[in-house]
Amino acid sequence: MKIWLNGRFVELADAKVSLFDAGFQHGVGLFETMTARNGSVFRAMTHLERLKESAVQLGLLEVLQLEPLADAIALTLDKNQATQARVRLTLTAGDLRMLKSPGVASEAPRSDPTIAIVVQPPTPYPAELFARGVRVCVAAAKLNGHDPFAGHKTVWYWPRLAELQLAASMGSAESIFFTTANRVACGAVSNIFVVSSGVVRTPPARGEGTGRAQSPVLPGVTRGVVLECAKELGLTAETGELTIDDLLAADEVFLTNSSWGVLPVVAVERTSIGAGTPGRVAQSLRKSYLEVVESETAASDG
Repeated sequence: MKIWLNGRFVELADAKVSLFDAGFQHGVGLFETMTARNGSVFRAMTHLERLKESAVQLGLLEVLQLEPLADAIALTLDKNQATQARVRLTLTAGDLRMLKSPGVASEAPRSDPTIAIVVQPPTPYPAELFARGVRVCVAAAKLNGHDPFAGHKTVWYWPRLAELQLAASMGSAESIFFTTANRVACGAVSNIFVVSSGVVRTPPARGEGTGRAQSPVLPGVTRGVVLECAKELGLTAETGELTIDDLLAADEVFLTNSSWGVLPVVAVERTSIGAGTPGRVAQSLRKSYLEVVESETAASDG
């Protein structure tokens, strides 16, 4: 495995960062998980634009050049001879000199960020997982729209991983977060959709919220593609607040992320969703999404 680390390729055993890296010390960093098919990353620039927006908004970087990063991703795929892959790009603030020491009048110059690109085989999901659907549970923790870091893909993932571990112990595939206002937000590692009377609905994501609090939901790349697919299929697709009643009374529920694509949900804890089987809309959107991924990556490869 060849790792792209700060502008050069290194062997896995040599892929090391400083003990004083801000990502290691304090979780000051962002990441993107992308899907490669046909030797090309699907919607790579969309992922990188989201990364840049978060880096600038959160003060991690003032400038981030995206074209060189896109080239580095393509080179890393090629170097690893990978056509189907899971690609992770991690960006941290680099050396801890980014922080001001007490009593020092001026902040020390910022160091260069740490950037790593890792290409691995895609996570295998059995076909029956999508054919039978999954059960989810409700997370104990809640997301706060007043938190300026909510809705960004930061490396501080401990709370989400803890909820995922608890979900797995309960026989659930995902944990659904609500906001502090008791509105449906998202999964620990996914966006969530409901289908009611043929209408596809999903909670607003960061940048789409109204009022004084911003939405704490990540604007997922797969989420965006699925909204496009819904419109192409002639479905009504909306973003808006959802309550627990909306969730439990839905005809269908499904999750989206770059690894799963579209994953049907058939139960929320002990409550079955609809008929308790994957619904027609979710199945249609999954098929349409996979076709878009195949079409765009095949065209890029060609």
